[in-house]
Amino acid sequence: MSSFSSDTKNHSPDGEVAYPTRDGNPMGETDLHREVMVDVLESLKLYYAGQRVYVSGNILVFYREGDRRRHVAPDVLVVKGLENRLRDNYLLWREGLSPNVVFEITSRTTRIEDVRTKFALYRDVLGVNEYFLFDPRGDHLKPQLQGYRLQNGQYEPIEFVEGRLPSNELNLSLERHEDHLRLFDPVAGRWLPTPQEALVAAHQAQQRAEAEVQRLRSELKKLRP
Repeated sequence: MSSFSSDTKNHSPDGEVAYPTRDGNPMGETDLHREVMVDVLESLKLYYAGQRVYVSGNILVFYREGDRRRHVAPDVLVVKGLENRLRDNYLLWREGLSPNVVFEITSRTTRIEDVRTKFALYRDVLGVNEYFLFDPRGDHLKPQLQGYRLQNGQYEPIEFVEGRLPSNELNLSLERHEDHLRLFDPVAGRWLPTPQEALVAAHQAQQRAEAEVQRLRSELKKLRP
């Protein structure tokens, strides 16, 4: 579990425990780790847009009421059936739902925590149904993409199917593409777009729409007497 900044007061003005909103740790160890995390996070946000699904990343999840030190900050988490709104932190007893899925982007400084401390915490305390780990550079995990599903109180490894790890919770599959993690939609038969890909696609759609408007205007001009 991560530490938190000591400059946060212990109690709010009304006497309730004031839970921190940051732990002082960076979002990712390197640009690559941060990029992978953001791509997964934003791809899932786009995928679940308009649905009652909460997708967040690097948010402090507190799991014992009254204890400011009992928290964990998943790189990416998905909670189904929960209002999709901005939160300062995630108070498990107040939200009433544990994450369905958690992703951790493993690095040199997090590898022990990811495979031991967080592994046990997600399994035994939070009851996260599926836990995925990805090591972009392949230096610390073998294989560098791993998934576990909670069955009878234990995490069982998820088997690869045609080179991908299927997620029952997300109805998606995870796939390593070079040093990035991609999410595959079996219904659409394609990867979920990254934020950059979505932006490019939106720009291209706008250009096509503008070209069609110009074409229709030209046709109207030709029809005028």
